[in-house]
Amino acid sequence: MAGPIKHIVFDIGKVLIHYDPNLPFSRVIPDAEERAWFFANVCTHEWNLEQDRGRSWSDAEALLIGTFPEREEQIRAFRKYWPEMVPYAYEDSVKIMEGLIEEGRDVTMLTNFAADTFRHAREMYPFLNKPRGVTVSGEIALIKPDREIYEKHARDFGLEPPSTIFIDDSLANVEGARAAGWQAVHFTDAAKLKTDLASFGIAT
Repeated sequence: MAGPIKHIVFDIGKVLIHYDPNLPFSRVIPDAEERAWFFANVCTHEWNLEQDRGRSWSDAEALLIGTFPEREEQIRAFRKYWPEMVPYAYEDSVKIMEGLIEEGRDVTMLTNFAADTFRHAREMYPFLNKPRGVTVSGEIALIKPDREIYEKHARDFGLEPPSTIFIDDSLANVEGARAAGWQAVHFTDAAKLKTDLASFGIAT
């Protein structure tokens, strides 16, 4: 292992706040089989990821409505009801992050997030303003797990990659951080995070 950890970088979705598009869509498309088809074929994960990369919602909606005009209302519902997809914070994870900040640790965030929905998330969850800063994929047209986004975050915030630990719920993003020379741990819950951080000499 590298030397002592000087920098701690948190992902946001499914690490600090819950995210589940099924929450509003269980009302928009009540039939479970139809809803699964919709997410597999219309508002797919890959389609949504392009908003995280910086594509505007109007362009994203127009693209799908051109192909699925009969689904226009449901397509527009994705952005319209987005706040319902992030209904609560993971308080135990937030407590760990806030404790590290209060202790004087250098904490930043690196997230795949559309620029406008992230602004909304900051209003909904003020603790997102507590770390030293954040890199938002949708604001810079780079996305995890591409190496460039980790390198830009390190440059912008003066991080030493071998002394940086990254926390993400996506294994691909964890591996992306490691490929950029960072330490990284896979988030599943706060208890495991405490254990993982302790293994790097970080008490929580």
